[in-house]
Formats: sequence, C-alpha cells, structure tokens
Amino acid sequence: MADLLQNPQLMRKIKEELTSVIGTNAQIQESDISRLPYLQAVVKETLRLRAVAPLVPRRAEATIEVHGYTIPKGTNVILNLWAINRDAKAWNEPDKFVPERFIGSDINYLGQDFEFVPFGVGRRICLGLPLAQKVMYLVLGTLVHQFEWSLPEELKESGIDMTEKCGMVLCLANPLKVMAKKI
Repeated sequence: MADLLQNPQLMRKIKEELTSVIGTNAQIQESDISRLPYLQAVVKETLRLRAVAPLVPRRAEATIEVHGYTIPKGTNVILNLWAINRDAKAWNEPDKFVPERFIGSDINYLGQDFEFVPFGVGRRICLGLPLAQKVMYLVLGTLVHQFEWSLPEELKESGIDMTEKCGMVLCLANPLKVMAKKI
C-alpha cells in the first residue's frame, strides 16, 4: 500500500483495472484474479521489493561450488533474498517500484526464476505460499477497490518514510499512517 500511495498514477491504474473487470459495486472474487494482470504485477513487484523474510537460513545438502567458493556439505548458509530480488544484473532500476516489469512476463514466485524468490526456492520453499497466493490478490484488490486512500496532511508534503527495519520479518521502520474512506 505504501508503494501505491507513493505513486498515485499506479494507484489510479490498478483502480481502473479493477473497475473495468469487476465493476463498481462488486467484490473481487478468486476467479477474477486471472483477469487482473496489473493487480498481479503490483503484487509481484511488491514481493520483489518488500520480501517479508529477507534472510533465509538453509543447510547445504551437498558440497557445491558457487562463484569459485566451495561450500561443504552441512554448512549453514543464509540466503539474502532482499539482495537477490534487487540484483541490478537481473532488474533494470532494481530499487524502483515498477509493476510494469511483470506485464507480459512469465516470471513467477514459485521458485523457478532465481532472480525473483520472495518465498525461497526448492524443497524448503515457504509453507505459506499456497495461502499467500490466494490471499494477497484478494486483500490488496479489495482494499484498493473499496476504499479511497490518502495520506494525512503532515505526510502529503514530506511523503512516506520508506526506511525498512529488519527483524524476523522486514517492515517499515515507522508504521504507515493513512486514511481510508469507504467508496
């Protein structure tokens, strides 16, 4: 939501898509998601920039070599998903919120595209993925479609502080404060 509020033209674009696909009074349904490519792109871009768990612990199951370094079997390894999802070799303007990068792209977050791994990869991919896959689109789509969002007066000039704080999960250092008006 913070990224959409920082980019009103993108918020407008997602609202227009929702209105054109599901109408003005209807609620978004799971069956609508496949017809909402911009909503899908916004969710993917949010996951790319704002991975919930930016550091993921793993154990090497075999001795392997990565970029000239030997990692012995049994070694504890920390995957930096935050850095992988922002790799300048894989993404043009990696720190910028650009949902359009996913329009017409078949890159997904299921663990096959190693430049985009917000849920991890392999046998230890996040157990919450199936639930998140359904809920993310429905929640964001409903919030955008049924409410008009605005920043409080004190944030309209300064904007949202997008400083991140890393603990068990990644979140904004200062909680997002917005106003919602039911449409």
